[in-house]
Amino acid sequence: MAPDLPQARSFLFVPADRPERFDKAASSGADVIILDLEDAVAPAAKNDARAAAAAWLAAGGQAILRINPPGTPWAAADETLAGLPGVLAVMRPKAEADEALVRLASRKPVIALIETARGVAEAGKVASVPGIVRLALGAIDLCLELAIAETPEILRPIRLGLTIASKCALLPSPIDGVTVELRDAAVISAAVRHARDLGFGAKLCIHPAQIAPVHDAFAPSAADIDWAEQILAAAAASGGAALSHNGKMIDRPVIERARHILARVRASKEGH
Repeated sequence: MAPDLPQARSFLFVPADRPERFDKAASSGADVIILDLEDAVAPAAKNDARAAAAAWLAAGGQAILRINPPGTPWAAADETLAGLPGVLAVMRPKAEADEALVRLASRKPVIALIETARGVAEAGKVASVPGIVRLALGAIDLCLELAIAETPEILRPIRLGLTIASKCALLPSPIDGVTVELRDAAVISAAVRHARDLGFGAKLCIHPAQIAPVHDAFAPSAADIDWAEQILAAAAASGGAALSHNGKMIDRPVIERARHILARVRASKEGH
C-alpha cells in the first residue's frame, strides 16, 4: 500500500547512488523514503544514481524522488525518471513560483522544498500551484543564502509563514527540514516539538536513528490525550450548553482541538 503523503510524519533521505541502502531505508520504519538525486550525489555519480533509482523503482520500489533543480545538467533526465509508477511524488529543490514548477506539478504530485529567499517570499504562490501536495523547509540552504544563523528563533517567522501558506492553500501541515544531529534523541525531539508548535506535521530525516524520536515527538503526549478525553466527555455531557472545565471556558475551538488530538492518536495507531 502506498504511503499516505498528507499524513506522513517522517521522510527519510537515501542517496540514490547507494542502492544497497534502498531496501534498508524502506524497512526502517520511516513513513516515506526519498531517493535523493541532488545534494547527496556527486556530479560524477548522477547518471549512475539515476540508473540505480530506476532499477529499484522498476522492481516495485516506492519512493519520493528529489530531483536536481531546473538549470542544472541533470534536471531533464531526472524529470523523465519521475514519470515511473513507483515515484510517489517529486521533491523539487529550491522551489519558487516559476513555470518549471507549474509544468512539473501538472505531471506528478510535488513536494515543494522552500530553501531560497524568493521561495520564502513566494510561499503562498508556490503552495497554490495545482499539484503541490506539501511544502517543506530547506533550512540549511536557506540560511546559507540569507547569511543568517540557523536557530529556532531566527527561523520562527519563516516556519510560521509556511504553515500559513499551507493552510491558505488547503495543504497538509508542512515538513520541517533536517536536523544534523543523528543520534541524540533529546536534540531531535526538541527540534520536532518546536516545529510542531509552529504548525509543522512532519520532518525530513537523514538517518534511521532519527525516525523513532520524530514519531514520538509528533505524537500527542499522555497529558494531551487525557485532556482531550476530558474535554470531549464534558462537552458530550453538557448537551451543547456552555460549559467550563477546571475553571476554564470550553468553546468550539477548544473542542475541535481536543478532537484533533484524538484523531492524531487514531492515525498513529493505524500506521500513518
